[in-house]
Amino acid sequence: MSGGSNFVAPGQYRHLRACMVCSVVQTQQKFIKDGCPNCEDYLNFRGQPDFVDDCTSPVFEGLITLRDPKNSWVAKWQRLDGYRKGVYAVKVSGNLPVEASEMLAAHNIEYRPRDGSDINQD
Repeated sequence: MSGGSNFVAPGQYRHLRACMVCSVVQTQQKFIKDGCPNCEDYLNFRGQPDFVDDCTSPVFEGLITLRDPKNSWVAKWQRLDGYRKGVYAVKVSGNLPVEASEMLAAHNIEYRPRDGSDINQD
C-alpha cells in the first residue's frame, strides 16, 4: 500500500523545506531527486543539493493543501493559481540567492518574496 508520491513519513518532518519561489513543501531529498514541481524548468534543483539548500528554507509557517489550484480562492490569495497540486507554505523565510533571481529574470519571471513582505504589492 502506497501513501502517494507526496507522502512524508512522520520521522521525516524535520527534513521538510519550502521553495522560496513558489512555496511548495517537500523533503530536501525530494527536491534533490525530482526538483521543484513548479520551478524546475527555471532553477534546476535536481541533483544539486547545495542549490536546493540555498533556494529552499526549513523555516516556514502554515501549510495549505491544494487539490484544485486553478479554481481555489486560497490559491489565488496565496499566488499559487497555475501551480501544481500539492502542499504549500503560507509564508517562507529566507533570502533567495542573487544567482537564482538572475535565473528567474532570464525567463522573464518576477521574483516576489513569500515571507509576507510583498503582501501589498499587487
